[in-house]
Amino acid sequence: MRILIHGINFSPELTGIGKYTGEMAEWLATQGHEIRVVTAPPYYPQWQLAEGYANKWLRETSKEGSLLVYRCPLWVPVKPSGLKRILHLASFAFSSFPIMFSQILWKPDVVWVVEPALFCAPQAWLLARLCGSKAWLHIQDYEVDAAFDLNLLKGAFMRNAVAAGERWLMRRFDRVSTISQRMLAKALSKGVVAERALLFPNWVDLSTFNIHDPLIQSYDVVNHYRTELGIASDAIVALYSGNMGSKQGLEILAQVAKLCRPDVIFVFCGHGSGRTELIALCQYLSNVRFMDLQPLARLAEFLSMADIHLLPQRADAADLVMPSKLTGMLASARPVVATAHAGTELANVVAVCGLVVEPENALAFAEAINKLANDPNLRAQLGSAGHLYAQNHLDKTAVLAKFEADLQNLLKIL
Repeated sequence: MRILIHGINFSPELTGIGKYTGEMAEWLATQGHEIRVVTAPPYYPQWQLAEGYANKWLRETSKEGSLLVYRCPLWVPVKPSGLKRILHLASFAFSSFPIMFSQILWKPDVVWVVEPALFCAPQAWLLARLCGSKAWLHIQDYEVDAAFDLNLLKGAFMRNAVAAGERWLMRRFDRVSTISQRMLAKALSKGVVAERALLFPNWVDLSTFNIHDPLIQSYDVVNHYRTELGIASDAIVALYSGNMGSKQGLEILAQVAKLCRPDVIFVFCGHGSGRTELIALCQYLSNVRFMDLQPLARLAEFLSMADIHLLPQRADAADLVMPSKLTGMLASARPVVATAHAGTELANVVAVCGLVVEPENALAFAEAINKLANDPNLRAQLGSAGHLYAQNHLDKTAVLAKFEADLQNLLKIL
C-alpha cells in the first residue's frame, strides 16, 4: 500500500502524538508498505524547535527508502494560548498545503490524517478525493471540545459554528478512528456512521519492559536512576512523566507533595507550558526532583523506577482525551493514582490497576499515594493487573497488525 500520513507531530518527538505517529509509520514501512509523511520539525512538548532542525521545508529519507518524510515550517509560540495555538496550527496547515498537493502525482492509496490539528483535515480529505484515494481521520484529541471546555477559546456562537464545521468534515471521511471507547462514542454522536468508525488505541512495546512476573519487582535498574537522583533505595518514588500542559492540572502535584509522608519522593519528568509554574510551586520542597524527558531507549527502565505512577487530569478534561502516557504506566507493572470522575473511561481503566480520586482534590490524592506507600502487596497486585491489561489490550504488534488489516479492508471497498 501507498500511505500518505499528514500530521503536525512526528518522530523524534518523545511524547504524545508524535511518538505514536512515528512508531506507526516506521512499523508500516517495515511491513513493506510505501510511506510518506508530511509533518513539521519536532518542537513538542518544549514548544521550541529541537536542536539540529531548521524551520524550513526539509526532506528526509530512511535508509531503506520506504519511509519519506517532508517537514514543513510553522510558527511556534513561546507561551501558547488560545489564539496563539490557532495561529500555530494554521501556520502548519498553510505551509504543508503545497507539499500535500504535490503528492497527487504519487497517487497514495490512503491519506491518513491525525487530529490535532483539525486544520489539516480539509486538505487531506480533498487530496484523497482528487487522487481517488481513501481518506482516514484519526482522533487523538478532540481539540475543538477541549479548547472550549478548558477556556482556551470562548463564546457560544463561535463554539456552535466550529462544532458544526467539525461534524460536517468528520462525516466525509471513509474512516474515523480514535483511541478509546468513549471517544469513539463521541465520534458517533457527531454524526459519524458506525460502519466507518473504528477503535485504534495507543499501544506499548511490552518487549522492552522484560517483565516476566510483575508480582516480583526487581530494582536493579531502579537503583541506577535512584543513584542519579540521590534517592534512597528504601524511599517510595511517585513519578509523573509526560507533557506538562494545560490539560494535566499539574499544580495539584505541589500540594500533594506537601501532604504525603516524608519518605515519598516525587519525580516530575517532562516539558511543557506548565513546567515553569510547577517548578516555582515546588521550590521549597525537598522531596521533589525534576528531570527532562528521557530517550525512548531508556523509557522502560525509567518508568520502572516508580513505585507509584501519577496521572492528574483537570476535571473538565473528562473523556475528551485518553492520556497516552497511561500505556507505559500499565506496562511497567506499577500502580497508578489518577484523578478522574467516576464513570469516565479513564476511571474505569485505572480502577483495575490503581486508585482513582476526584479531580482537583489534593488531600484525596495524597491519601491514595500514602495508602499505596504503606502497602507493598497492594502495589504489586495492582501493578500486575495493569501489566495484564496492557498485554490483553495494548500490545504494539497486535494493535498495529489490526490497523494494517483495517487499512487493507478499507481498500477492498469499492
